[in-house]
Amino acid sequence: MLQAVDISMASLNLITLSPMLVIVSGALLIMIIDLLKKDMDKSLFVMLSILVLFVDFGATLSLSINERGFFDLMLIDGISVLSQLLILLASMLFIPLALTQKRFHEYSYPEFFSLFLFMVAGFQFMVASDNLILIFVGLETASLALYTLIAMHNTPGSHEAAIKYFTMGAMAAGFFVMGSAAIYAVSGSVELFDVAKVLQQRMNEAGIVLPIIGGAVLLLVAIGFKVSLMPFHMWTPDVYEGASAPMAGYMSIVPKIAMMVVAVRVIGFYIDLGMESVRYMVIALAIVTMTLANIMALVQLDVKRMLAYSSISHAGFVMAALALDTTKAYSGIFLYYGLFLFTNLGAFAMLWISRHKKNRYHSRFHHPYEKFSGLISTSPMGAVIMAIFMLSLTGVPPFSLFWGKMYIISATVDAGYIWLAIIMALNSAIAAYYYLKLIVYMFLKPPVAGIEAVGVNSSRPLVVIVGIAAFVTTMSVFFMEPMLTYINYMVSVSGY
Repeated sequence: MLQAVDISMASLNLITLSPMLVIVSGALLIMIIDLLKKDMDKSLFVMLSILVLFVDFGATLSLSINERGFFDLMLIDGISVLSQLLILLASMLFIPLALTQKRFHEYSYPEFFSLFLFMVAGFQFMVASDNLILIFVGLETASLALYTLIAMHNTPGSHEAAIKYFTMGAMAAGFFVMGSAAIYAVSGSVELFDVAKVLQQRMNEAGIVLPIIGGAVLLLVAIGFKVSLMPFHMWTPDVYEGASAPMAGYMSIVPKIAMMVVAVRVIGFYIDLGMESVRYMVIALAIVTMTLANIMALVQLDVKRMLAYSSISHAGFVMAALALDTTKAYSGIFLYYGLFLFTNLGAFAMLWISRHKKNRYHSRFHHPYEKFSGLISTSPMGAVIMAIFMLSLTGVPPFSLFWGKMYIISATVDAGYIWLAIIMALNSAIAAYYYLKLIVYMFLKPPVAGIEAVGVNSSRPLVVIVGIAAFVTTMSVFFMEPMLTYINYMVSVSGY
């Protein structure tokens, strides 16, 4: 006879769901407002979205560390809080760009902002759980919203980008489900903390290693698709090219942060089980990704595609830290993406300096290098700010990403992988060529004759966002110590 089980609200600990409830409520509110009154000014939805993100940011900061809730599906540890803060910070920087140019017509639709908030909620669910089912639900919620947001740009390129991203995303989802099924088959659980306990006891059983390794390979492929690791990167340059510049910049940061956290949880427990083969698979993927992405970036004719391959290379750089499985390495991942967030989003935002709709410099590309020729004479401030972002991506001191690169390389040396640190340093040197190439065009080459000089969009939201990004990129050295102290503390209390 079945017995009723009393479940108290206190045991559910619903406060762990508060950040997601805030943002989902905001998304529903925007939809309700649009239903009640059509043709509202789009600035209302921009302001509402920013307000919801600010409230969500505060709700995330107020969470208690190392708590579980909602039938143990939610995991609020330091890594969860850190990653949610980064996701929300990037989202708050992205939304004001909606006011920069009217011709980016997707911003006139309330559905855009509602979908955007649902997407952010999906990413938050991904990073705030170690339950493979909830991670998958969050992944698909975020992905389906993101496909639609890309297509809403409503150009042939954006439609193609959305279809390619959807196809690759469906493959990634399939691999993730199969990998999760393999783990469930050998452990009887989809909670990673339970899986680790069961597998620790069964590691010496005959025939158990093969399905465990198989699950790791399948999950690595899914992570590779979402993080754009080689050879699962095929969709990335085309999708970034077809999406609007701000959306491409956002895609280069937030989905990767969310999936990196999933990778930390999944790969971390494999390495903790003593499965060195998984560690070396991750290192191999990282080296191949860094090297091939840099080589591909060298031959690009379009700045946006160059930045796409650049983001792939940076993902490989961070994956190398993930394989180390040390507190310092995990802290380096969050420091790196915290700094990369401002630099890369700023660089993509600077691609909006063009006011023309038609390609004037190249038959296919919107942002060829020639477009930026002589920018120092037509827009000195724009050229200087773009140069700051390029120097930071290169890793030139004292700009922000130098500290991120050095910290991860230091963690690699401390872990005893000196040869890997050398490969990472060499890849950073190779990357300097294509970043400095843009600086050469802006400062040393004359404007293209017979073509109107590129204009600069001086709208206040764009100036504010680019200004914030440039300030953090330039002045990060002065707040590096408190940032590292906070990150190290949050990672250390997570048990990783």
